[in-house]
Amino acid sequence: MVRKGLLTFKTMPSIATTGVTAGPLEKQSPFSDQFDKIYDDERCDTKTNEHAHAKMMEDACMIALSKVDANPSDADYLLIGDLVNQMTPSNFSATTLAIPYIGMFSACATSISTTIMAALLTEMGMSKYAVAGASSQHNAVERQFRYPIEYGAQKPETAQWTVTAAGVAVVTPQKKGTPSITCATIGTAVDLGMTDPLNMGAAMAPAAADTLYRHLKGHQTKESDYDCIMTGDLGKSGFEIYKKLAGNKGIQITENFRDAGAEFYGDDPLFLAGASGAGCSASVYFSEVIGKMMKGEYQRVLLIATGALLSPLSFQQKDTIPCIAHAVELTMK
Repeated sequence: MVRKGLLTFKTMPSIATTGVTAGPLEKQSPFSDQFDKIYDDERCDTKTNEHAHAKMMEDACMIALSKVDANPSDADYLLIGDLVNQMTPSNFSATTLAIPYIGMFSACATSISTTIMAALLTEMGMSKYAVAGASSQHNAVERQFRYPIEYGAQKPETAQWTVTAAGVAVVTPQKKGTPSITCATIGTAVDLGMTDPLNMGAAMAPAAADTLYRHLKGHQTKESDYDCIMTGDLGKSGFEIYKKLAGNKGIQITENFRDAGAEFYGDDPLFLAGASGAGCSASVYFSEVIGKMMKGEYQRVLLIATGALLSPLSFQQKDTIPCIAHAVELTMK
């Protein structure tokens, strides 16, 4: 019987290592001491924001591979994505790394969609090292989807700050002492008619609640089975909506529910509802969460990354915002 969108990995591929890089403003994050590299310059000493975007991803991949004493030539697949048109930063990273490349776009859910694909390739015996992840760069993304930062546009309390960060995981056949990918749920696109690009959390919350419900029901687990259930970048306002929607589905909301976007910049009001961007979930999942699993503080976690599937063109044409959420479950074996 085919269980739509539900995946179980019998060989339980591992997240063997991770690599996370971040911009200078991200030093303010409570997670910053767990990032592998923080740049002093938003442009990473390159000429443009987009070149910096590519460099962050290149460096994150090199850092992650170095932790397993591997080079790019040892990797079988590169599965990465970002938010810029046609994923050009990822494309430029791929040309430098020269790893067989599958560019993937799930907006801010890309950190998990790439991880799921890496696990599938590993499960099928087709990959020994698959590098998966996502990135975002504040200036590059803001001027594409909203306004150039020089414009000084005022934003509402529901707005979020695009993170400058990249995070990747090296997925391998099961390796003892590392987190195993046991199962996953592919999200379905949800569109409830939201149109405001400065209220992404509200737009994405229904997709997150839907995927959470489908994962718990489909894999026959309950919320109390997990040490942590973390969404990607709903932000403070979207996270509250998500918890209410999940509660309406009969899911008990407990202290193990977290959101990377709501926590990324702490309680600093400068960042309004919190963080967003494909690099938000990628940098937190592949640093803080994996770190806690390696230390034994978490034994079983559920990561749900959320993405708003809009484009500058669809926004200009006043279209609504379809959203997606993908989930992956990790356990220590």
